[in-house]
Amino acid sequence: MQATRTRGWSVGTIVTGLVLLGSAAMASEAGSAASPVEAGSVHRTVGLGIAAALAIAISVLGAGHAVGKIGAAAMGAAAEKPELLTRSILFVALAEGLAVLGFAVAMMLIQKI
Repeated sequence: MQATRTRGWSVGTIVTGLVLLGSAAMASEAGSAASPVEAGSVHRTVGLGIAAALAIAISVLGAGHAVGKIGAAAMGAAAEKPELLTRSILFVALAEGLAVLGFAVAMMLIQKI
């Protein structure tokens, strides 16, 4: 169990690193194609890209954790009292809204680039 969890974190870290490196590379390519760009604007672009990546990553991780905990409790409650299933699905959907909000914040940050 512990090895699987460690492997999952390792894969997540590698994927996040690749996304961040890719966004930095695309930002530098976009800057070199246009007129000469100030050094501050490149740093701003990379910073906004990192902020957007972190916004979506943290919100999705939080939503996944919340859905896992709430979903397990919801299924336990539904097994004992089936009429609670609809109400518990509502709580799972509210937890999933956290990921949607993180996506919205990331899109607002990307639009500033």
